[in-house]
Amino acid sequence: MATFERLSLAINSWIEYLLFGLGFTMTVVVAVQVFFRYVLNQSLFWSEELARYLLVWLSFLGASAAYRRGAHPGIDILTAKLPAQIHRVSAAVVHLASLSLFAVMIFYGCRFAYFVRLQISPALYLPKWIVFSIVPVSGLILMLHGITFLLRDIIGVTRDD
Repeated sequence: MATFERLSLAINSWIEYLLFGLGFTMTVVVAVQVFFRYVLNQSLFWSEELARYLLVWLSFLGASAAYRRGAHPGIDILTAKLPAQIHRVSAAVVHLASLSLFAVMIFYGCRFAYFVRLQISPALYLPKWIVFSIVPVSGLILMLHGITFLLRDIIGVTRDD
């Protein structure tokens, strides 16, 4: 349990720094594109594609950071009124359902990244498997967090991060 917890926290910490870098980069790219287009009357042909790919990576990595912090919205009107033992069982069921979704992300994300492995993006000439590899990577990160949460709920440790 402690190993999963430490690994989950370390990866999430690294991801949060990466999210800042990706967000800052995307902001700069879009600002430079606006400057070039409206002030210099020139267009950077690659900026929109780069901003789009950065947004995709931000979305998937941001989802994993939000999941780790418990920031995703949830409806707990029913489970909040359950006895503690039943609440733990329902939380475990939710974690198992989440883990199934993460397994689907990993499996089909790998298949799709493999499917597009020979395609190249039009403006950046970037292999598309690199862009779409974020789906299975984020699935692995989400699965690590989900396993940590499941173990935490089974053991009965409270969440202190």
